[in-house]
Amino acid sequence: MGVSDDFESVFKEMLDSNVCTNSSSLYVWSASFFELKGRLHDALTIYQLGICRNAEPIEWLKKAQALFLNRISEIQNAASTQKVDDKESKKFEDNGINPWGTSTMDSLLKKIYPLIMKFDGYRSSTKPYTGKVALSTLKNSSRNKVIEIGGKKYHIKGCAGQGGFAQVYKANVDSDPDNVVALKIQKPAFPWEFYIYRQLDKRILDRERSSYGFAHRIHIYSDCSILICDYLANGTLQDVINSYVVLGKSMEEVLCIYYTIEMLHMVETLHGVGLIHGDFKPDNLLIRYARGDLTEDGFFSRIGPWCDQGLCLVDWGRGIDLHLFPDHILFKGDCRTSGFRCIEMLEDKPWKFQVDAYGLCAIVHMMLHSSYMEVVKKEQSDGSYMYLPKLPFKRYWNIELWKTFFTKMLNQYPHDDDRSLLQDLKKSFQDYMSSNPQLIKKLKELLSKQRASLCSA
Repeated sequence: MGVSDDFESVFKEMLDSNVCTNSSSLYVWSASFFELKGRLHDALTIYQLGICRNAEPIEWLKKAQALFLNRISEIQNAASTQKVDDKESKKFEDNGINPWGTSTMDSLLKKIYPLIMKFDGYRSSTKPYTGKVALSTLKNSSRNKVIEIGGKKYHIKGCAGQGGFAQVYKANVDSDPDNVVALKIQKPAFPWEFYIYRQLDKRILDRERSSYGFAHRIHIYSDCSILICDYLANGTLQDVINSYVVLGKSMEEVLCIYYTIEMLHMVETLHGVGLIHGDFKPDNLLIRYARGDLTEDGFFSRIGPWCDQGLCLVDWGRGIDLHLFPDHILFKGDCRTSGFRCIEMLEDKPWKFQVDAYGLCAIVHMMLHSSYMEVVKKEQSDGSYMYLPKLPFKRYWNIELWKTFFTKMLNQYPHDDDRSLLQDLKKSFQDYMSSNPQLIKKLKELLSKQRASLCSA
């Protein structure tokens, strides 16, 4: 290996010819060559392969891997604390950066790669997926097929969602009907979403964690990635909205207020720990129901059954980690999701938290009107402009409450710390709910009715 430029071929030939494959030396020295070339992912895979094959002496191999992981950890710590220099920081602030651009994502993935490799649940292989059931066949007919991933069998029960690059399937683990997960299969492999899930684990308090989805592990192959997540069977907020649309109705105002409070709290918590979702829409908000019966107590403090009741935000593929960018960064770029492009995107202006704020407004508008939000630019008496939804508020709504909400969210949203604004708006809705004890009683009835109708469907 030391005298060959193509040391990778030498290593593969030794493996294929079964030369020294039971000796730790093969894996330790091979991994060292890959590490020297900066191919850290391949180096880790080689260590894992040797340990998997129980190469001797195994303790030496394990110690070598531990030292390797320590070196990677030092690189990661240096990368995470390293600030972008003043020139690059100024370039970001002056011109903005597209957080979803290919070059940006490639750069970020290289920067965080040493960290991802150490996350619990990370599994990788340099080979393509080679299960007995080809993943490509799941698109046409997935139900009752069984695929093997990492030594476990997943009995596919059906397709739970589909996008341009990924498909999500509901599956039972090892034929256990009580162990249900969601499998997100994506081509090409995309570890970024798994990284965001692990940041949520680190930054979100335990009592809030159930509002943001959970990933058990990810399997990376050369041709795809398979993300294994919790599966919630209660439908989405989009399903709730549609249940009113098919009846030609709109959601009751008190239920709109409840979900608005929930979303304001979720976004406040998320932005407070330096994370942006980037794809905030109703089909990414799963419904959570309380284990026990809801009571009048605990609604405002979110304790008891109300702690389990609410929403769960999933699909973090467009998530943004602000800790990886300079302070006061502003972004450019377009999410290209019709109906959820914030005003700044439409006018080619820099944005930050506005991408989630606009998504929240669009969802509230869908709940109130059962239609997508169209925003109009209205000239004010002082010559300035204000953005407001085109559809008017209904006379029997609390008009001032909603007008204040849309005015501030669409026109007065801060680039930096948005928590104060979100807290004030949340409090205005909570104050309205506390003004009449009958409102929480009515909310309980509506949530119970919603659960009975949607879960049975």
